[in-house]
Amino acid sequence: MKLAGRLDRLPPYLFVEINRKIAELQARGKDIVDFGIGDPDLPTPSHIIERICEAAHDPANHGYPETDGLPELRQGIAQWYERRFGVALDPAKEVLPLLGSKEGIGHMALCLIEPGDVALVPDPGYPPFSMGTILAGGEPYFMALKEENDFLPDFEAIPDGIADKAKLMWLNYPNNPTGAIADLEFFEKAVHFARQHGLAVCHDAPYTEVAFDGYRAPSFMQIPEAKQVGVEFHSLSKTYHMTGWRIGMMVGNADMVNALFRVKSNLDSGVPQAIQYAAVEALRGSQEHIAKHNAIFQRRRDKLVKVLNEIGLKARMPKATFYVWARIPPGYTSMDFAKRLLDEVGVAVTPGTGYGKGGEGYIRFSLTISDDRLQEGVDRLSSWHGRRR
Repeated sequence: MKLAGRLDRLPPYLFVEINRKIAELQARGKDIVDFGIGDPDLPTPSHIIERICEAAHDPANHGYPETDGLPELRQGIAQWYERRFGVALDPAKEVLPLLGSKEGIGHMALCLIEPGDVALVPDPGYPPFSMGTILAGGEPYFMALKEENDFLPDFEAIPDGIADKAKLMWLNYPNNPTGAIADLEFFEKAVHFARQHGLAVCHDAPYTEVAFDGYRAPSFMQIPEAKQVGVEFHSLSKTYHMTGWRIGMMVGNADMVNALFRVKSNLDSGVPQAIQYAAVEALRGSQEHIAKHNAIFQRRRDKLVKVLNEIGLKARMPKATFYVWARIPPGYTSMDFAKRLLDEVGVAVTPGTGYGKGGEGYIRFSLTISDDRLQEGVDRLSSWHGRRR
């Protein structure tokens, strides 16, 4: 049997060594505090769970769903965008439910990329941006996200020949893994750049509601011309802690929405209807839990950032996402430093190189572990620094 050559273009999974090390240490009885997983530890709000249980008992929800989702869900998504961002969307043409935003991101390249085409991809960045491009036969061109530029891409640094050849550009703010944010002025520049070079923009925005210190993240779709050039991906995973339910959405340019619908209608059978009804409840029901959960993440953020800077790492105080991106001391690679933390104090983190070459010199901490485990991790990091001095 010979596998498709496109699989050979996928880079090796960089976390295999770390995951193997964690399993080995745990098998020997060592307790590991894992800051690596970006999966909210707080539960899905109870009113959402109650709705999915109710819908699951209805036989009408036991069959195949439609790819384009229930009208109630598309309307709920459009109403949420109107209420949250002041963005008007046509539920029939500019909204598409997804089996989680990751699925839509991965399939979007099939709508725009042909063999040899170029996609502009942030570096460091969420891996599916580049992996989808590669699987579609395209070539990622990596836009450097540098600390001195607040982890925003410099559009002027992209050669005109590359920009003119590119078919789409991926953006992601608030950003994973750096925690960086972008304002409407930046999105205006992105729209201008896209129109100048005739490319589509795909903005991944699942962290807009995970924000601190009174910050309110904008939407790319708030730019008046955004619908002419692109779409935005969003998710209920982070806002409503529904990671396991696999429900997200894409909104914006009607042609791009229809293109992804056509791909999905041939590859999947849509989101289970009981989950769709739960999503409607999430979007239309009480939003009180968001502020409560953000207060928990903010408290964890403050505690972690403080100790990281005390022990010699350089960590900014992120205004959004539940990640802390920390610059490691000179003399280490990201992988070496991550392995040292694991070996010496039983603290697991994500090496920055898991998000691209631009992540070298950094590690990522996730705030999605319980308060007591985070405190244990903070104590271990602090005592480790004390022993090293």
